[in-house]
Amino acid sequence: MTKGIKTGLIVLIGIIILGMMGCSSLSRTYNNMVSMEEAVTANWSQVENVYQRRMDLIPNLVATVKGYASHEQETFTQIADARSKAGGTMQISDEVLNNPESFQRFQQAQGELGTALQRLMVVSENYPELKANQNFLALQDQLEGTENRISVERKRFNDTVRVYNTYIKQFPRIFIANMAGFDEKNYFQAAEGSSIAPSVSFE
Repeated sequence: MTKGIKTGLIVLIGIIILGMMGCSSLSRTYNNMVSMEEAVTANWSQVENVYQRRMDLIPNLVATVKGYASHEQETFTQIADARSKAGGTMQISDEVLNNPESFQRFQQAQGELGTALQRLMVVSENYPELKANQNFLALQDQLEGTENRISVERKRFNDTVRVYNTYIKQFPRIFIANMAGFDEKNYFQAAEGSSIAPSVSFE
């Protein structure tokens, strides 16, 4: 084998090795993006779950309060309207996660529901017999725990999004992300009224 052929083979082998290394690196980067995006979706699902739990508590809570404060119709109407609006945004989809407007609508609806719940709790303070009702006290504890859980899950979601967004925006991964369709995700922003648990303590 001549020297020229040997040199050519060495160059060819080098190119093949570099190509394989490049493909391996691309594959690893792509798979990491897939895993991180799935983690974002999973954490968002948890956020949705705790919000749904809050919504599920509301009918029993309102029914209990109505038993002692049936004339507080305006408050009940506000709760019903806010719950209906929030229910319309309860969807785990790429649109909500990737679209800032959809994400903001979700946050706003949940924030309005949280504000309406605060009003209901303020009304409840005017009825001593209601505050002593065992069913109401149990619902109060569940609501307080749920609101705390919402804060925890929102933080976990934001932490996961931060890792994902940082990863896909770093050079040279940003080119792979753009070509493969990995979009930046929205953070959960603490809006007025949505980051504060309703006042449910009567101490």
